[in-house]
Amino acid sequence: MATITFKGTPINTNGNLPAVGAPAPDFKLVAANLKEVSLADYAGKKKLLNIVPSLDTPVCALSAKKFNEHAKTHPDTVILVISADLPFAQGRFCGNEGLSNVVALSLMRSRQFAEDYGVLVTDGPLAGLTARAVVVLDENDVVRHAELVPEIAQEPDYEAALAALK
Repeated sequence: MATITFKGTPINTNGNLPAVGAPAPDFKLVAANLKEVSLADYAGKKKLLNIVPSLDTPVCALSAKKFNEHAKTHPDTVILVISADLPFAQGRFCGNEGLSNVVALSLMRSRQFAEDYGVLVTDGPLAGLTARAVVVLDENDVVRHAELVPEIAQEPDYEAALAALK
């Protein structure tokens, strides 16, 4: 369990992020076409998992936009924006914001991803959503960077995450 804050109030997650150097847990998340995807769908690519509570918040939206900019010039990397939002809402958000270089994935059918990655918020007003985190995986699905943002209303360390992709 990790303790983070939401607007200064402590809240907890169910566990810890995967360790740097460890193999990433596989996952099943829901894509825009309502089909399930897993790590195998992105085999051979570097992956940045931008894990957010909901794209319908200013900080989550900002992080998706910043990582979208990076993806424009790095075709060897896939940016996965993972939230509890429904795929329809994710698609609407990405379309309205012109985010064509990120892949939005939903926890719609299961919270197993959040549990396996240690980011499931277990108490407080955001219980059932994910904490804000960034996990970078190499082409072989080995964790190269893992950041659990200590205050859910703050942005992640973009520079550290992007440096891990090099």
